[in-house]
Amino acid sequence: MLTNRQLQILQVIVDDFVNSAQPVGSRQISKKEWITYSPATIRNEMADLEELGFLEKTHTSSGRVPSEKGYRYYVDHLLQPISMSEREIGLVQSIFKNQIVEMEQVIRESANILSDLTSYTTILLGPNVSKHRVKRFQIVPLTEQTAVAIIVTDNGHVENRTITLPQGFIPVDIEKTVNILNERLVGVSLLELQSRLELETFEVLRQHVRTADSIIQSLKNVAFAQNEGKIYFGGKTNMLNQPEFHDLNKVRALMEMMEKESQVISLFHPGDRGIHIRIGSENNHLAMDDLSVITATYSVGKEQEGSIAIIGPTRMDYQRAVSLLDVMRSGLSRVLSNKSTNGL
Repeated sequence: MLTNRQLQILQVIVDDFVNSAQPVGSRQISKKEWITYSPATIRNEMADLEELGFLEKTHTSSGRVPSEKGYRYYVDHLLQPISMSEREIGLVQSIFKNQIVEMEQVIRESANILSDLTSYTTILLGPNVSKHRVKRFQIVPLTEQTAVAIIVTDNGHVENRTITLPQGFIPVDIEKTVNILNERLVGVSLLELQSRLELETFEVLRQHVRTADSIIQSLKNVAFAQNEGKIYFGGKTNMLNQPEFHDLNKVRALMEMMEKESQVISLFHPGDRGIHIRIGSENNHLAMDDLSVITATYSVGKEQEGSIAIIGPTRMDYQRAVSLLDVMRSGLSRVLSNKSTNGL
């Protein structure tokens, strides 16, 4: 158990190192207005904190920096959320005031604004869409040979694919096809869509559309369900601006990890509720050893969830990041749940 004096010194060291990225010395701490201990006393306490594993000494100065254990203690026992500025609150809420219909666009904008406000990398994992139900089909011609096939779901999710139109596929054929799809498949989940297309819809299309066999093959490429939510990045290269990542090998390892969907998804832990912070080696990936990941979940209706992550150096501003993340997930849950309820 740390003494009150040790707790106070540890908090000052974490806060100063977050702001400056420079080791913190005893004289620097003693100059704080609220610190009443002498530099000699502070040095002794810093030595004890180092021996206990909460601080580390760098090779370039007599100052100390927090260790992974020190950050963990700080996060678990000393972290206090802070109030956000009116500007920050306004920027976050601006997403939710816009009349954005598509769920994906709301999520994408949220990732971008959160990365802008934190200067860190953000990842939003969209909800699993396989249980979404078809609200309507649409086919929009682009040229005589191509069109965009669109599926809109009851939760505001939109799937679209460019398809090849059969030769001789005229506007009346498009109208017939869309009418049959909407008549037969509205209300069907994306998970069941391909099988229902094959079992119930293709034969009807053959009866009413001359070139049905060809259009059926194109539609098969549209009718699929995603087992995982889509991944949206904000500020993917923000880590390059952090002094810890001037080492090109570190940057390369991180960028390679972010290109692999399975490794990105592994940063999120199924079943987690609330806000969770994983520091350095707790992320179980070499590329993440100098990084912390703060994750939170947001809800989309009663049964579906997505996840948000902020990735920054272990020297991140945890107070501000946690406060921003909490506001963002609350806003996302409110807006996306309303879209789900209203079937937008």
